[in-house]
Amino acid sequence: MAKRILSYQNKDFEIAYEYLSNHSDKNMIFLHGWGSNKELMQSAFKNTFKAFNHLYIDLPGFGKSANDTILHTKDYAHIIEAFLSLIKIDADVIVGHSFGGKVAVLLDKEVILLSTAGILEPKPLKIKLKILLAKALKTLGIKGNFLRSKDADNLNSGMYETFKNVVNEDFSSIFANFQKKASIFWGISDRATSLDSGEKISKLIKNSRFFALTGDHYFFLNQGKKIEELFYKDI
Repeated sequence: MAKRILSYQNKDFEIAYEYLSNHSDKNMIFLHGWGSNKELMQSAFKNTFKAFNHLYIDLPGFGKSANDTILHTKDYAHIIEAFLSLIKIDADVIVGHSFGGKVAVLLDKEVILLSTAGILEPKPLKIKLKILLAKALKTLGIKGNFLRSKDADNLNSGMYETFKNVVNEDFSSIFANFQKKASIFWGISDRATSLDSGEKISKLIKNSRFFALTGDHYFFLNQGKKIEELFYKDI
């Protein structure tokens, strides 16, 4: 593992990463989902896509990349762009899981999307009631931390505000305007980002292919080889 410091909007960000060379002239960048880290992505894909060098990155606020600054998804994309420029690596394909997929589509490169977030889905009644209760407690000056989403557990104040910034973003127009190739993979039993959302994203991205595989939101963990095989299919 290595770390590099870059400056973005007058703040320093220390980015942890792992670069695996396959002696190629092409690079594949891996961006994990919310609450995850580069090791998870590496465990799934380190033995695949040997035609590319691999770059695994801990996004700010996750893994070994500390962060307490309030950010939006577009900030993550700008930070990754600046980081790639800093280490002098050009991205040929970007693999993004969930939140990482949203960052990936903002980088204007060919993408492999894994159960990507960005389509707003109806909230279950239980979540709606939690939101109403949290608002009621806030008006009474009572902290409702116990009502937080599991995705917000153990976050510092900056990352909690970042979570609130990114969790309800509608990326429909961004998907619709995306011009690069997209290979989209989804877990049939995904409850975090529904299969319907994946199909909508595929319809919105003009130059895309859609593959539904067995599994949940982390379906890719034991299907890296299958994803590689389907990626090269009919190219």
